Amino acid sequence: MNRRGFLQTLGAAAAASASGANSRPAQGIRLGFDTYSIRALGWKDIQLIDYAAKLKLDTLQLSSLGNYTSLDPEHLKQVREHAESLGMELDTGIGCVCPISKSWNPGGETAEQVVVKGLTVAKHLGAHSMRCFMGSREDRRTGRPIEEYIEATVKVFRNVRSQALDLGVKIAIENHAGDMQARETLMLIEEAGKDFVASNLDCGNPIQAIEDPQLTLEILGPYVVTTHIRDTIIYEHPRGAMYHWVALGDGVLDWDKFFTTYQKLCPKAAIQLEIITGRPPEVIPYLEEDFWKIFPKTTAADFSRFVALAKSGHPFSGTMIMEDAPGKKPPEYAAALKEQQRVDLERSLAFAKKLGACVKSQA
Repeated sequence: MNRRGFLQTLGAAAAASASGANSRPAQGIRLGFDTYSIRALGWKDIQLIDYAAKLKLDTLQLSSLGNYTSLDPEHLKQVREHAESLGMELDTGIGCVCPISKSWNPGGETAEQVVVKGLTVAKHLGAHSMRCFMGSREDRRTGRPIEEYIEATVKVFRNVRSQALDLGVKIAIENHAGDMQARETLMLIEEAGKDFVASNLDCGNPIQAIEDPQLTLEILGPYVVTTHIRDTIIYEHPRGAMYHWVALGDGVLDWDKFFTTYQKLCPKAAIQLEIITGRPPEVIPYLEEDFWKIFPKTTAADFSRFVALAKSGHPFSGTMIMEDAPGKKPPEYAAALKEQQRVDLERSLAFAKKLGACVKSQA
């Protein structure tokens, strides 16, 4: 090979290398986790921030008011300053906000008061969004149409619109635990007002709502400001399909495709991992007639994508300690569950980093 040919080969190799380095689908997206991922550890705000910083993450979602040792403004100021000193960006969150949901637990406050409290905490911490959810899939089994729950939630949001805009914090509604499919979540956002309501995209919960998470992303992507990202095993079952939440990379989701779409639709939204392991597999009995009473408006086109996903999957072949196992458990069992949550989160974060996520780690 002559000198010119050799240099051309080197140039091509360098270009290929650069192309490969930039082809990682999650490249340049901020990475963090939702505190629910390590709920068994019982850590509070400062401990959680220190742990996230130790893992060299960009963000952290303190998704519950129970994550704080105090909601006193002075303490929240200290939490914010601590996070800023470590280069950590914070998201915040609360729980159910629908006053007619079975998940609603008022504690003496109205839904509007709970939302404003959450927005105020977010403002103190310098967060730009506050995660919340409407209810759960149990609401779909009450006999009331899901539209009534959406309408009640929209009313709550409209009642706090001025406060949300004044504080500069977006309400990020999660498609939570099978309560809403993506099109229903989109309807809620648009009816409430997309100037102050957005999406906390969860890609694990759509499985409970017989929806392909890729479809959920395609519909809600333009509205996403924060996320809950996790993987799922799903496969065919005599009654329909079986699903099982697992660590990132252990499931059937096509992450190359998912994050390629993510880059186009919502690249500014952080990848907040919400890893939920330790729960047993669960049947989705879509071959049974009664099942369709809770999802009467699912289109054939949308459902066919879910079926294709189930057909592509297989049972989980790894090992897992079950958090929800019945009976009395020894202290060692609780310790093992804590360790499992930590290990599964950390290996999930490592998987996301291999896909290019995490600005801090790539610097």
